[in-house]
Amino acid sequence: MDDNVLRIGIGGPVGSGKTALIEALVPMMIQRGRRPSVITNDIYTQEDAQHIRRTLDGVLEPRRVVGVETGACPHTAVRDDPTMNLAAGAEMLELFPDTDTLFYESGGDNLTLTFSPALVDVFVFVLDTAEGEKMPRKRGPGITESELLVINKIDIAKYVRTDLGIMESDAHRVRENRPVVLTDCLTGVGVDEVASFLESRRKVLI
Repeated sequence: MDDNVLRIGIGGPVGSGKTALIEALVPMMIQRGRRPSVITNDIYTQEDAQHIRRTLDGVLEPRRVVGVETGACPHTAVRDDPTMNLAAGAEMLELFPDTDTLFYESGGDNLTLTFSPALVDVFVFVLDTAEGEKMPRKRGPGITESELLVINKIDIAKYVRTDLGIMESDAHRVRENRPVVLTDCLTGVGVDEVASFLESRRKVLI
């Protein structure tokens, strides 16, 4: 891997807010002087990539967002055989060699998603409060092995009968006090903390 590029995997269940997190992080990274690009993974569509392009119109060059159509479970394309994503990343860096932050987004319906270390340097897993406070207790490698666990949509916790205090404390416990950040990506709450964590990982890798 190019030591000048921080590769970040953003995973989590469908609807947890992975795309929203990236859309909140990209402008923040640009403000910090970074030059991000994004690669999304969907089975048959370019929907996530198109959404990011629309949301970040005027902020990020549209060609810096590429969608990979995996044709099968995205888990395989980022964990077991990341060949397509490695190729997409290489093409992105050839087109935009100034890229120093490369996001890979991939969803899934369960907690087993992880990213191959051949593909990313940092793995961020996203849960949301609508899934229930029990989710951290379900463990799974996405929750326990990610470098950072993000609990998103904290603004709706009270509406879905989720005790945010319990969800956060259980997350810290099952992760043995590895980092957990609470966010509301639509308003930006907690996103700066995520960005700071990612920058700290860049320093470690360098």
